[in-house]
Amino acid sequence: MSENRKFSKIVVDGADRAPSRSMLRAVGFEDNDFDKPQVGVASTWSMVTPCNMHIDTLAKETELGINAAGGKAVIFNTITISDGISMGSEGMKYSLVSREVIADSIETVVGCQGFDGVVTIGGCDKNMPGCVMGMIRLNRPSVFVYGGTIQPGCHKGKDVDIVSVFEAVGSHANNKIDDAELKEIECESIPGPGSCGGMYTANTMASAIEALGLSLPNSSAQDAISGPKMEDCRFAGAAVLNLLEKDIKPLDILSKKSFENAIAVVTALGGSTNAVLHLIAIAHTANIDLDLDDFTRIGKKVPLLADLKPSGKYMMSKLVEIGGIVPLMKVLLKEGLIHGDALTVTGKTVAENLEPFADYPEGQDIIRPLSNPIKAEGHLVVCYGNLAPEGAVAKITGKEGNEFSGNARVYNSEEEALQRILDGTIVKGDVIVIRYEGPKGGPGMREMLSPTSAVMGKGLGEDVALITDGRFSGGSHGFVIGHVTPEAYEGGPLAIVQDGDPITIDAANQEVTLGIPDSEIQSRLSTWEKPAPRYTRGVLAKYSATVSSASEGAVTDKALALEKAKVTA
Repeated sequence: MSENRKFSKIVVDGADRAPSRSMLRAVGFEDNDFDKPQVGVASTWSMVTPCNMHIDTLAKETELGINAAGGKAVIFNTITISDGISMGSEGMKYSLVSREVIADSIETVVGCQGFDGVVTIGGCDKNMPGCVMGMIRLNRPSVFVYGGTIQPGCHKGKDVDIVSVFEAVGSHANNKIDDAELKEIECESIPGPGSCGGMYTANTMASAIEALGLSLPNSSAQDAISGPKMEDCRFAGAAVLNLLEKDIKPLDILSKKSFENAIAVVTALGGSTNAVLHLIAIAHTANIDLDLDDFTRIGKKVPLLADLKPSGKYMMSKLVEIGGIVPLMKVLLKEGLIHGDALTVTGKTVAENLEPFADYPEGQDIIRPLSNPIKAEGHLVVCYGNLAPEGAVAKITGKEGNEFSGNARVYNSEEEALQRILDGTIVKGDVIVIRYEGPKGGPGMREMLSPTSAVMGKGLGEDVALITDGRFSGGSHGFVIGHVTPEAYEGGPLAIVQDGDPITIDAANQEVTLGIPDSEIQSRLSTWEKPAPRYTRGVLAKYSATVSSASEGAVTDKALALEKAKVTA
């Protein structure tokens, strides 16, 4: 098996490596283990969030699969944070930062220890793209495993989840529910382990990663606590040994075609706007050209088919029951909307993977037929205009309408805006502007689930819009525009918007417009002064100094990549 031990043999072979072997014996290695390919299992287990609280069990199951297939598994941990817990607080600024920390840590451990392959297991928004970015950087045979979706809670006979709690806060502020009912919803909405239960960012990214070819078929559509998820872990362990045997690595799998497949699947599912940010970042890591306009191009061809929360009716667990995303991919393949010849971690193509699976059962209404879509074109709408010269991202499902005009209510932080929503300052016809929340200015590009949920809970979902250089949770819905670039902190036009300025969002024409003369915009920009940085030391200061714009994926090695390109040109 020496050909499968390209990296581990450097660490453990030969008399001079006796010290290394001695230490490994203490963690469970026996004589014959040193002749096996070593496979790291990157676990994001943590008790800080229900999304990841069960992943230690999944890691151990993956270990069994690797060992049974002839490898030697070594489990190690990386961090995770909780968006849902930190949402609306200063702590949320660390969320997007954690994606880079996770990628860095996986690269660091695997590179240091000389693992020949790796299985990464993620269960919450940022740790999933972080896992994949780490896999790509290492470019060793690798498989991603999704931790699985949570079961819904139940309140008054209806399914509830974390977004239900956020929206209940707005309803409570609007006197629609009392303290007792708010507590009931709080206590009933998160019944156990697993990622947030709609087509929010976790389930969106799991689906995207499967469509990229980096996880096994239907890994993205399994309950967190289930037999199929345990099997998925064991099969992933065997799959990585197969990849080692065939010398198939992430950069052999990823291509422009695989990213187009991921965008098509996310579009059909009505997935989170965070997919735009993360897929661009993953493509950057793989050195594959992907930009905002690719989402527009594919969205013109692929309709929105899934009636899933937050804007739809059903939870992810219901999609699991009818077969997950594999039957959807079969529909898209048949219509030529995804590429069947793209390679995957099974060692087979997308088309070969899909062939054995059954279609959706007759009578289901979770995934619409192509002949009767929820929206004829994609919901991820990339807008430009004088308020977003380098682009902004909206999630327009068709239920919000295609145009909104109103007057600006400007806030320099999420907290300011949330308070004004809850106390009734925000009224019908307002366009809420939340700025200085971008990757550099926040820093960290916080998600705006608290303000958007408060808007919904206050009953203003159809009556106000929200624009920000921050981003949105996959649970956000309504007339919302995020990822505005250039961000306000970098002197983008969002920085000079004033209360009362007219703003028009035209999703049909993909424009977001500040309705004042260009001369006034330039005059205001000429007198604008960049705010002092909010952090001058620590990880947030380092992140702010190195992060690229949202339109470039908010990656922290963009400057290094550009410098390398200059040197090699």
